[in-house]
Amino acid sequence: MEKIKVLIVEDTVAESDKLTDTLTESQFEIVGVARSHQEALKLFYGNKVDIVVIDIFLNGIPEGITFAETLNNVPESSRPFVFLTSSTDRSIFERAKLTKPYSFLLKPFNPLEVLYALEMAIEKFYDQPDIFQSEEEDTVISSEFLFIKKKDALKKVAVSDIINIEVEERYCSIFTAMEKFVIQISLTKVINLLDPAVFYRVHRNHIVNAREIEEIQPSDGLLTMSNKAVIPISDHYKEVLNQFKIIK
Repeated sequence: MEKIKVLIVEDTVAESDKLTDTLTESQFEIVGVARSHQEALKLFYGNKVDIVVIDIFLNGIPEGITFAETLNNVPESSRPFVFLTSSTDRSIFERAKLTKPYSFLLKPFNPLEVLYALEMAIEKFYDQPDIFQSEEEDTVISSEFLFIKKKDALKKVAVSDIINIEVEERYCSIFTAMEKFVIQISLTKVINLLDPAVFYRVHRNHIVNAREIEEIQPSDGLLTMSNKAVIPISDHYKEVLNQFKIIK
């Protein structure tokens, strides 16, 4: 499991410290604090970043907008961002709006508003055709990550770290080596979002990551996973075993 990685672009030490404390307490990981446009670029391209909090004015100049424009100009590097500002200048607001931020917060910021803004930005950014949000809107699933709301924090889980998934009524239990997550989503919807070359449905209630299978017992119809979970293979899904070359 990974924490959601945040880059802070803020030239005022007191403000950046407050942001860092607020986000760290809610289980976000701060990858760096930039005080200028150039420093922001260096930190952004030198780290894995999931979302950015940007102060519009850096050292009295609206360089935060320039940085946001840079992010938008490179589609493969695009990341969601929210603006912070104490400016009430309408022209600055109009220019900032053109960069399509996911939120626009006024200083002094409210910690809860910042957390809500980041959560909504992540949901909107990953709201693409191959993304699914559960009925309770507490999970965002992309081809590479799950962003799961757990208590007051968003947890980032790499899809490749999933060992097995088990369904019970309307809930799915997602198991990694270190943790278990329970989300409200049907198994059918989950399987449609996962790579079929890696994740196999082996039972009405079970999906497994083929890379995490440690033992196959064809006669008993059982799989042993890397987390020692023993998963049944139902007769309906036994053709899954044909995906493996068994040397006798």
